[in-house]
Amino acid sequence: MAAPVRSDDVGHQPYIPDSESPAELTVGAIVLGCVLGLVFSASSVYLALKVGLTVSASIPISVLSITIFRWISKNFGGQATILQNNMVQTTGSAGESIAAGVVFTLPALLLLGYELPWTTVTVVGLIGGLLGVLLMIPLRQSLIVKEHHTLRYPEGTAAANVLIVGEERGSQAKLVFMGFGLGALYKFLNAGLHLWAEVPSRIIEKVVGGRRQLFGEMQAEVSPELTGVGYIIGPLIAGYMVAGGILSYFVLIPAVKLFGAGLTTPMFPATKLIAEMSPGEVRSNYVFYIGAGAVTAAGLISLARSLPTIWAALTRGVKDVKLTDAGDRPRTQRDLPMSIVSIGSLVLLAALVVVPQIHVNVVGAILILFFAFLFVTVSSRITGQIGASSNPISGMTIATVLLTSLIFLAIGWTHIEHRVLALSIGGVVCVAAAVAGATSQDLKTGYLVGATPARQQIGLLFGVTTSAMLIGGTIHFLNEARTTIVPKSYPGVQVNAIEEAPTKGPDGQTYRVGRLYEQTGVAVAGRYLVDQQGVIRYVIDPGIGGREVKNWDGKEIDKLDSPKSQIMALVVDGILSQKLPWGLILIGAFIAITIELMGVNSLAVAVGVYLPLSTSATIFFGGMIRWLVERRGGAGAEDEDSGPGVLFSSGLIAGGAIMGVILAAVVGAGKGDAISLEHALGPMAESNLLASIAFGLFLLVPLYLVARRRKA
Repeated sequence: MAAPVRSDDVGHQPYIPDSESPAELTVGAIVLGCVLGLVFSASSVYLALKVGLTVSASIPISVLSITIFRWISKNFGGQATILQNNMVQTTGSAGESIAAGVVFTLPALLLLGYELPWTTVTVVGLIGGLLGVLLMIPLRQSLIVKEHHTLRYPEGTAAANVLIVGEERGSQAKLVFMGFGLGALYKFLNAGLHLWAEVPSRIIEKVVGGRRQLFGEMQAEVSPELTGVGYIIGPLIAGYMVAGGILSYFVLIPAVKLFGAGLTTPMFPATKLIAEMSPGEVRSNYVFYIGAGAVTAAGLISLARSLPTIWAALTRGVKDVKLTDAGDRPRTQRDLPMSIVSIGSLVLLAALVVVPQIHVNVVGAILILFFAFLFVTVSSRITGQIGASSNPISGMTIATVLLTSLIFLAIGWTHIEHRVLALSIGGVVCVAAAVAGATSQDLKTGYLVGATPARQQIGLLFGVTTSAMLIGGTIHFLNEARTTIVPKSYPGVQVNAIEEAPTKGPDGQTYRVGRLYEQTGVAVAGRYLVDQQGVIRYVIDPGIGGREVKNWDGKEIDKLDSPKSQIMALVVDGILSQKLPWGLILIGAFIAITIELMGVNSLAVAVGVYLPLSTSATIFFGGMIRWLVERRGGAGAEDEDSGPGVLFSSGLIAGGAIMGVILAAVVGAGKGDAISLEHALGPMAESNLLASIAFGLFLLVPLYLVARRRKA
């Protein structure tokens, strides 16, 4: 019985040698890979919109593939090969990377007053994904083969181990299914029936000298998906994130309240007195920009730190690009021919200019080609060192958007359409870089198990195409389901960009939809319901990145923060309109620089400053479970990438996220109140104690017990 492989083994021999050619690129493998890819694509979209990150789906898809094929074999005959299972995980894992690339950029259009049609998301995801796969092909020999002993590709190596162990000793797919079922059930009871509070919180304040003084606010969104993320990323990064949340909620927000309480006029960019603001309003008006500056600076620092790696990857990649086909090579060394790479890339560049949904001109296409080649190379190499889940895609995208915006500013392209162009460029490049990183992991898995690279690359093209189709509709649906319409009045503000089609407002009156593409007075960019004279009556606050958490009727709506896309919107709008509160942003930037000088990962802390504490606190709890398991020598300590805790956590993420999408559909159809028991339970449904007990008993304890198991 062969031992699990290591990426640093001396004298590489694949699990399936060149002399054998078992079934690999079959219809069943492609279909199953696409189906599983769609499931994890939807959950990745939800997770990326919620917390601004995704986790690799290769391992849970590998486990599920082994189990499903084994069940088919038992009931209908036939036997799936390890290469078919590898094809399933290769095809299915493409969706997670496309979700990251799209969600980190395109929702920024909503914050600039634009629509985000599903067709635009689909085109960007499809072109960027295909470009990422194609541009990675000539790099495979250099990164996967020649640097086999130096680039580990942790998720790829772990997936190979799972496939080999599953081939020989069975699988642990039941852990994924258990996690999926528990996550979905918990989410339904919590966010559907509302049996306990979704975000237990408590404001800590005290009356001092006759004035109420804020000391901080404790809160945690007790959800299965955030708990699973915390376990997977581990205690160190989870600790950094919650440290940023503590800095935000117990230092920055109280400081703004303390020093701004005596002001008698609103301080820019807010339109309300600080003394009258809740902690949440202080965060959205001030700390939001501090966090944005911190994330931007930290992302650029992360990218700058990788400059030696970038240069080495570029020089090696250019040197190893060969314009010859590899038909005479052994099976395990055959890539798709360079003719397909070259022609396919040119066709995609032409599509960027021709397809109207993407708003790219010739200059934009040239910039996309340059940045895509640069960051595909960088992403492919960096994931070999730190893994796809830790790949600084957002830093690369910020650099792309920043440099593009500076180029546009230098040549005088500062109009509204140029902001859309800059974001479109960033979107395609972000998707290409994310897909290239995931592709590298998949090709590493194939290299270890003995797959045919060309067939894997074909599977990736199928996976990219199907996932891009779903992701566009998922983002559009989630945004519409969480959109709020709130009465607003901005005296003196006139909206000129008005759509002709009338629509009814919440009060039954007929209005038209007006758009502001840049801040006008105190009215920010966005969509509004306006009367016949163009006077604003209601704001149409998007469900993704919006700030209005209560609808016109007082009903609370759970918004999706989409933190990375808000950063992109701030960068583009700030450079081209020059209207941002740069003082707040620079405070955040220097916080990141200070943290970096202390020798701490500034990006993780900065993300914690930017995200609500409710998000990072729950992630921290998941990380602490991982710490307890490793401290006590459980399974998590033995197989950190594919142990029982990681598989169970992957199920929690998928189950919670999929149920979140389903509940969004229920709310969007107006049936949310029909299933909710919140009113019947009264104060009990809002109890912080009950929510904490349910979170501990139903999520933390099962996760700890499962993670303590040792692999069979």
